[in-house]
Amino acid sequence: MWTRTYLVLLVVRLYLALQPSYIHPDENFQGPEVIAGKTFAFPHHLTWEFTTENPVRSVFPLWPVYGLPMVVLHWIWSELGTNEVPPQVVYYTLRILMFILSFVLEDWAVHELVQSPGHRRLAVTLVASSYVTWTYQTHTFSNSVETLVVAWSLVMVQRILDNKQRSSLLSSAILGCLITFGIFNRVTFPAYLLVPSLYLLPHFFRRPFSLLVLSIATLLTISLAIVVDTSFYQTDSPLLNTLLTNPTFTPLNSLLYNTQTSNLATHGLHPHYHHLVASLPLLLGPALYLFITAPIRNVPRLPVLSAMSGILLLSCIPHQEPRFLLPAIPLLLSSIHLPRSKSLTKYWLAAWIGFNILFGVLMGVYHQGGVVPAQTWLGQQTKLGVSMGEVFWWRTYSPPIWLLDHNPIRTTDLMGIPFATLQTQVETALGSECNPNESVGLVAPYSSMEIDHWIATSAENQAFAFEEIWRYGQHLNLDDLDIGEEGIWRTLGRVVGRRGLVVWKVRRVCGVRMGEEVRGIMRENW
Repeated sequence: MWTRTYLVLLVVRLYLALQPSYIHPDENFQGPEVIAGKTFAFPHHLTWEFTTENPVRSVFPLWPVYGLPMVVLHWIWSELGTNEVPPQVVYYTLRILMFILSFVLEDWAVHELVQSPGHRRLAVTLVASSYVTWTYQTHTFSNSVETLVVAWSLVMVQRILDNKQRSSLLSSAILGCLITFGIFNRVTFPAYLLVPSLYLLPHFFRRPFSLLVLSIATLLTISLAIVVDTSFYQTDSPLLNTLLTNPTFTPLNSLLYNTQTSNLATHGLHPHYHHLVASLPLLLGPALYLFITAPIRNVPRLPVLSAMSGILLLSCIPHQEPRFLLPAIPLLLSSIHLPRSKSLTKYWLAAWIGFNILFGVLMGVYHQGGVVPAQTWLGQQTKLGVSMGEVFWWRTYSPPIWLLDHNPIRTTDLMGIPFATLQTQVETALGSECNPNESVGLVAPYSSMEIDHWIATSAENQAFAFEEIWRYGQHLNLDDLDIGEEGIWRTLGRVVGRRGLVVWKVRRVCGVRMGEEVRGIMRENW
């Protein structure tokens, strides 16, 4: 029964890994977009983390996680006789890679950390049935990578503590490499290892050679990371001279940036209790009830201590997002027991299954689900004969530029600007003179009813022609909620009932004939 359940959950995880949902822009712009631009010369956009005078994002962890698979793909396509790897192949290859890393490394780590055979099956099942594992861990987040590094750092700590007869030199060396990799991946990483690492002090006191090996491994990995980052960010001068005079040390830059409240204010400030009252309930759902109410007994202490230290320390930082707590989720899920009452267990299981199905579908299928398919489709349009010089994106997450392949389309991300500004931008791009061969693209959620009014007004005034050329139904824009103005049911009716992402081709109307064409399009669409 347990094996069949686990295999079913594995299929669910793979299915959602292959869905193009888009949880947060960082899953593209802090990883794949950067490396894809370097490896395949795809068009790409570097965010402020990479372009600021003191860059805060390291590329050292990006190369083994994303760069190596891209290099392998490039080699395979070269062997097949072509040097152009389609970006959608790269995209789904990385998704499958994240699924494999989650399936192998995360589940394996839980299996090692939970040593009680009876509790081990429950822990692995809870982790495998969590929507966080299905969605966040199969996306290309630095937080997802951090989750794996934290888990395996704890495994190494546990192996060192369990092996009391030897110095555990190999585990110490691996731990040193993992610590460095984790810090360069995310500067928040030490928060999860601060308390568990204290357990190693007696071991290092008894066996100082183990500490020496860990220190050497850490220093060597740090040196390699600095070389990789310096060569990436400072290309104008000889590498050796730059390393000696002005090396790039991204974790320090990130730490200095995030200690300034004024910097964090640009990303949003939250009260210190935000993680406790918002992030954890969103990520754990009914499991949080068991962690709070059920007594913690016969559970591995390292996962609990790691999760609690990470949550408490990260709660001290005023900018808080749920994904910052991803490393704590498998650790907490592996540290709880089901209720002793069978009736209560049935109710809890029903709540747990319903919670994860709801958020699995929402975050794994529908959340900004049309952005990646739309950008992929636009990248193929030069081959299909659809020509648009510029495409405006409105009320969506930032579209990954690298998915356009080598299509010369200019992408203008308007984010959530006022509708009047959107109109001005589109009208300016089309120019004041009518040219039937000149058009621009407009990508927006179907739930944006202002565009309906714009289309209707343009048809009456014979000003602009809107042609719907593509639509993707599995798209929800949760940023378009306006409960205060519309109320709950009217808002849900619009956002959910009119779900989808639409690509319009917009051009100026030239004469009466074009006005008749606009009205014909309106009748077809409505």
